[in-house]
Amino acid sequence: MARPRQPEQGPWHKSKRSNGSQNCVEVSEGTHVFVRDTQNRERGHVEFSREAWTQALRAMK
Repeated sequence: MARPRQPEQGPWHKSKRSNGSQNCVEVSEGTHVFVRDTQNRERGHVEFSREAWTQALRAMK
């Protein structure tokens, strides 16, 4: 049985606005956008389509 194709992903990074506090997330942008808690990386990530992530960022501004 063929394995499902994994999305192409970039490296994980924190926001440039992160001030070094422990309350931040990391993002990996590629064919999808993955978001994870910096303090709990082992718990996995949340996956967004690029369109949904763009809409979320616009809504937060």
